[in-house]
Amino acid sequence: MLSVNKLNVAYGESLILRGVDLNVAEGEAVCLLGRNGVGKTTLLKSIMGLLKPKSGRLTFEGADFTHRRPDERAQQGIGYVPQGREIFPQLSVRDNLILGLAARGQDFDTVPEEVYDLFPALKDLLHRKGGDLSGGQQQQLAIARILLTRPKLLLLDEPTEGIQPSIIDEIEDAIHKIKATGVAILLVEQYLQFAWRLSDNYYVMEKGTIISQGSTEALSEEEVQQHLTV
Repeated sequence: MLSVNKLNVAYGESLILRGVDLNVAEGEAVCLLGRNGVGKTTLLKSIMGLLKPKSGRLTFEGADFTHRRPDERAQQGIGYVPQGREIFPQLSVRDNLILGLAARGQDFDTVPEEVYDLFPALKDLLHRKGGDLSGGQQQQLAIARILLTRPKLLLLDEPTEGIQPSIIDEIEDAIHKIKATGVAILLVEQYLQFAWRLSDNYYVMEKGTIISQGSTEALSEEEVQQHLTV
């Protein structure tokens, strides 16, 4: 579904991504691992079109989208939940969700029940401002909102960051259900047990380059210690 080939991305004169190759198959969950500052978020932003590559190629469902705008990528079926969630804090939970429907060109006043199947707690929070929610509730809202755009590929950047364990369990359960519907997932995550339980395959990034990849089942604790700890 997604293919990243020899991707180079820079901030000014500083090259951040160096010849990155990465693939995500239809219905597959892939975790992208690495220490802070190695380029993981830069890669997600590049896939979403928020950063322009210096060179390399991106394809989605067989079509070249290296130079497509972010809105065009979203319309093609790529959904992105960034680190920090980026919900609208002054809007209600309901209005945040309605914007997800509007983003796919549908004018609805009612939030579909499927949202509450994944995140039941949101039903009782519809009239609360997004900014008044806990970090975990905001993360649930951010994922629910992007799912209303009907993505085929979901990019998740650190979905467990700063979230209490009980809500992490709810988010994990929801992601399992999302994956079961055939949505592909590319996950950046520091909570390794969470990533292992969700992912089929992994990539390890170091200094802007992919240095290891394979089946998550084959990822050893020794390799984690070698590449992911400071």
